[in-house]
Amino acid sequence: MDTSIIFTSTTEHLLENLKKRAKGLELILPEKNKEGKRFFPDGEVYMRIRGVKKLKGKRVVVLHSGAPNPNDGLIELKLLLHILRDHGIKPELFFTYFPYGQQDHVFQYGEGNIAESLIKKFLNYYGVKKIYAIDPHFGKMPWVKKYPINSVSAIAHLMKKVKEDLGEDILFLSPDKGGKRRTGISGFKKKRTDSFNVEIFSPKISIEGKIVAVVDDLLETGGTLAKFHETVIQSGSKDVIALITHGVLNSGIKRVKGKYSKLYLTNTINKRGTNVDISDLIVEVFGF
Repeated sequence: MDTSIIFTSTTEHLLENLKKRAKGLELILPEKNKEGKRFFPDGEVYMRIRGVKKLKGKRVVVLHSGAPNPNDGLIELKLLLHILRDHGIKPELFFTYFPYGQQDHVFQYGEGNIAESLIKKFLNYYGVKKIYAIDPHFGKMPWVKKYPINSVSAIAHLMKKVKEDLGEDILFLSPDKGGKRRTGISGFKKKRTDSFNVEIFSPKISIEGKIVAVVDDLLETGGTLAKFHETVIQSGSKDVIALITHGVLNSGIKRVKGKYSKLYLTNTINKRGTNVDISDLIVEVFGF
């Protein structure tokens, strides 16, 4: 079956690399308005898929990132899915970074599981066939099993790159329990005191004289990684590097780069400082 990939504005930075790795695919960017922009003067999102009729009968994959603009990005994505639905097209939806993924269960009374709510709407209202997400924060949560979701890990790609640069003698650790759940890599325990500060508790393993690599799904303020670095250095490690799938905030990226000897960061989100491309991972998932 012929395959078409539709890029939202949040994944447009991946187009050229995918073009090189997935030859023969139809790669589509939504049209801009008459002013050559994706927004109307009042800030509302413009969306048009000029050749939408030609997509009928094809395999259609929508590629989207939930950052750096999660709210405008969601509107853009919903408008795109609405157009496809109106033309009888049921796409697959691939998130390089899932928006609102950290709100993946009810923490306090009166809140909601926003991640699950979005997934329900994509599947039930817009007719999405299947959802793919790279290292989603809700990975391996019990409720995920109810839905056609494929959690794709970029960790192996990150670890491969590190080993190519630094060799095999590296101790990979998770910074907290959630990281261990998502990656399967054991490590530290974390207690969050507020939105910016955490306490890190070292595992009962020797890290003296070793190259330690912290592996985590996302980087926002960098508070967890800063504390992790401090704890590991105090424990006598030889060097400390960071492997991160999603770089959400520029301030956090800058903070980690200032402390760690090396930051390996994928381009799931279009940010300066990324150095590990995920195009090969996308190609592998779909078998293009």
